[in-house]
Formats: sequence, structure tokens, C-alpha cells
Amino acid sequence: MKAPFINDNSPIRVGILGFGGLGQAAANVLTHKTEMRWVAAADRHGYVHDNDGLDPDKCAEIYRKQGSIGALKPNGIQSETSIHDLLASHAPVDGYFLALPNLPNTFIASVIQQFIQSGWRGVLVDALKRTSAMEKILTLKDELQSVGITYMTGCGATPGLLTAAAALAAQSFVEIHQVKIIFGVGIANWEAYRATIREDIAHLPGYDVEQARAMTDDEVNQLLDKTNGILTLENMEHADDLMLELAGVCGRDRVTVGGVVDTRNGKKPLSTHVRITGRTFEGKISTHTFTLGDETSMAANVCGPALGYLKTGIQLHQRGINGLFTAAEVMPQFVR
Repeated sequence: MKAPFINDNSPIRVGILGFGGLGQAAANVLTHKTEMRWVAAADRHGYVHDNDGLDPDKCAEIYRKQGSIGALKPNGIQSETSIHDLLASHAPVDGYFLALPNLPNTFIASVIQQFIQSGWRGVLVDALKRTSAMEKILTLKDELQSVGITYMTGCGATPGLLTAAAALAAQSFVEIHQVKIIFGVGIANWEAYRATIREDIAHLPGYDVEQARAMTDDEVNQLLDKTNGILTLENMEHADDLMLELAGVCGRDRVTVGGVVDTRNGKKPLSTHVRITGRTFEGKISTHTFTLGDETSMAANVCGPALGYLKTGIQLHQRGINGLFTAAEVMPQFVR
């Protein structure tokens, strides 16, 4: 099924898959955009579509009270196969933001397979984290191109915004020695970002993806009690390394990612930044540093770029350019 042509005056119709912290934040960001309209969403237990646009507050209230936006009347549908059923409904959606967890590493790839098999054509964008998850998506590159889907991967904050900044800053050098990404995240209530926090726990010594995924909320709370709500993460498996390697910036062994997450305080424990060190053509060793403002939240730094890359994907798709792109390969367009 072809995605309808989008003219300059028609808002891009956006769907959001996953309605946890990031999904709800993306819906709120979209209320500030005139070039995009939020028309569809799916969570674990249902989906909703309204071509006139959805109300983030109403959807969040239903999700909080009844556990699924599928309970929203009159357009919600409760379903245990919500993504499949949303696609089968042929709801006119130009692009989807996959605000989905990385756990397990195969999950997002399995969702992409549903899109490939459905016959839907359009743009998909994710904000995944783990290198191994992106490697699985890369195996679908040819299939995505053949069925007419333009896929933008690693388009959040890190990977995403900071990866793109590193790729741009690298142009000052003839050789890149190191790319070091350090992030600080402050979350007043970790339960608003359950999947994100579990993904971070999977990076801690003594934990892996399956252990983190299997943890109950009580077990997560017990761990956070032991650490005073602080998660300190080093040498994380983040797809920034793969993306910069694919973009020809440097080998993945020269890229490191780490950070500190405070799950009990909305204030960032440290400033998020990326440092790119390299050698210029004159033989000088120097470092560029790009620092995000402390007032910008994780949600703002993830959802904004994801929607910007979605707009870029729409422009590529309209030109007949399909397949797989990373945030380090193309520039995001600002969504007005």
C-alpha cells in the first residue's frame, strides 16, 4: 500500500508506537508542531487512530487509568496484537516514531518485520540504544528498500543528536583519535521511564539484557535504594560506535559512551556532552566539545531529533529514496 502523497500544505501524519515516557513526551512535542499531526498510537494492549488528531492529555489519562490507549472512545481498539492490527486497519499514517524498548535486542527488528510484511509504505524512525539491536536492523536493509520503506535508525539523543554532532565536528580533522560521549539524565520518577531505566540497568556490571528485562518493579526499586537512585554507567554498548564507523568517521573502538542517571531528581547530575579529539592537516591535536543545555530534558533531546529525522525521512521518501539510514549519515530537518 502506497503512502499518500504529502503536499507542502498538508501536515505529516505521525504515529507513535509505544506510549510510555518517551511516547507520551513525543505526543506532547507534536502539539507544538504545525507541520506534523499526531494521528495514531499503539501500546501493548491496544491502538487508536483519529485522522483529525489525538489529544495527548486524554490519551495519557486513559493510559494511566486503564492501562492502554485502546480504551479511548470512540476510536480506540483493545488488542494484544496492536501493531499488527493498526497496520491491518490501513489507517493513513505517513511516518511512525518507534518509541519502543530495546529489550530484548530483537524486539524492534521484529516490529520492522511486521511493517515489511504488511505492505505499508512510508517512514519509520527509532531512538534505539544498543549496538547489537542496530546490527539486527542492518540485516533488514535490502528488504526495507525493496518494499518502499525509508527507515531512520539511532535518531534519539545518544545515539542520535550527539552522534550527528560528532560526525559534523569530525570534519575539522584528518584523523579521529577519540569520540567520548558523556550524558547526564535526571528523572524525578523512574516509573515514568520503566523501559529506559531497565535498558540502563542492563549496562551495569553483573547484569545483562535478559536479567534487566525480567526484573520486577520491586526489584528495580531495591536496586535503586542501594545506589540512592543513581546509576553510573561506563563503556556502554551504544550504537554511536557502529553509526560513526558506518559513516567513516572512525573505528568503533575509538568511541566510548557513559553517563550518570539520577532516578529521583529531575535535575541532571552532570552536563551531557560529546568530545571529539583528532589531528588536523597541520599536525595539531585538538578537541571539539558540544554540550547540551542542562535545562533540556532527556525527552526533549530524544523526541525532538527523532521527529526532525522523521521529516528528513519523509523528504527522502517523496523522492523515491528508500532503505536504511543512520543519524550520522543525514541531517535532521527542523519541524516547524
